[in-house]
Amino acid sequence: MKGPKHGGANIKVMEMMGDIRAHVKDYGDKDEIAAYLSKILDKEAFDRQGLIYGMGHAVYSLSDPRERVFKQYVEALACEKNRTDDLRLYQNIEEIAPVLIAQRRHMKKAVSPNIDFFSGFVYDMLGIPRELYTAIFAMARIVGWSAHRIEELISSNKIIRPAYMSVMEEKK
Repeated sequence: MKGPKHGGANIKVMEMMGDIRAHVKDYGDKDEIAAYLSKILDKEAFDRQGLIYGMGHAVYSLSDPRERVFKQYVEALACEKNRTDDLRLYQNIEEIAPVLIAQRRHMKKAVSPNIDFFSGFVYDMLGIPRELYTAIFAMARIVGWSAHRIEELISSNKIIRPAYMSVMEEKK
């Protein structure tokens, strides 16, 4: 539940978007956006990992169905919160990034945005602090984890699951 590719992915997207905003002047200029995204992919910008965060998914290879449903609500909230300029930047990256990634990696199948691409943006529009993003991600999974644990305890057949213990330090 941690790291830039799983539980903390939407935080990494938000950090990347902040970096893009600092370097792209016109959110409607697709050439300017593409040039900066190319620098990110070439490990010359942002965290120098060569990744456009929020793009692609290990399981949802064609598209992330969660993102497809979520996006309409993101757009409505952005209009309501007067964040249409930011939305335009997200939409342009959503259009440009898959093409650049496919070109760089010589891929035939398209890469599409995943749920994390937009979820941090929504949390930000709702005023939710970033330190709660991963906790919100985990909340949706606790019922399933609990069911797995109960099944392990009452069943004679052992189910092997990844460890699910907190690694956080306690805070007052």
